[in-house]
Amino acid sequence: MVKSYLSRNEVNFLKTKEFGVLVVLLILIGTNITYLKYSDEKVVASGYVVCENKAESMDSTKIVYDNMTLDELAEKLDKSLNSDVKGQGYIFAKYSIETGVDPYLAVAVMLQETGCKWNCSYLASKCNNYGGQKGAPGCNGGSYKKFDTQEEGIKSYITNLYDNYISKGLTTPEQINKRYASDPNWSKKINRYINEIKSK
Repeated sequence: MVKSYLSRNEVNFLKTKEFGVLVVLLILIGTNITYLKYSDEKVVASGYVVCENKAESMDSTKIVYDNMTLDELAEKLDKSLNSDVKGQGYIFAKYSIETGVDPYLAVAVMLQETGCKWNCSYLASKCNNYGGQKGAPGCNGGSYKKFDTQEEGIKSYITNLYDNYISKGLTTPEQINKRYASDPNWSKKINRYINEIKSK
């Protein structure tokens, strides 16, 4: 004989309509939570709606930005990437969409700051550091961080761009310029890169 660990009142409750209603409510609530989790969207600086959920953003058939799928966006970004970052459009597209950063802005700032439109800087090519990020381990013992892979460096750069600028409401080159660069023409250079990326 199996010993019951429930009291008589608990057993009686399991047989009531109230228990049945409670189970149905829990199922419905769970379904709604799952639906909300997988339908979150975020509007990036450009005004385009991008998927915030990582699982959804990996779907290469879904429109993620500027009427393009993730693969189409990656292909478009690749047309502006040269030197050491040639062929890394997918990484820029993926992490920009996941983080909620305008992909054109992310690539434009990287091109301006690393010279990767032609030849990437030493920091980018030897230490996979695409955003001038400081930290340990240092690149050649310096104060700028060395990343083990390009993907790690690109992801960290885009996360940094989001954390320090986009999430603080600084979403345009003009707004970022005021906090980031002493050169008052920096935003014009970024906008020029953005227009080039869009036109390809």
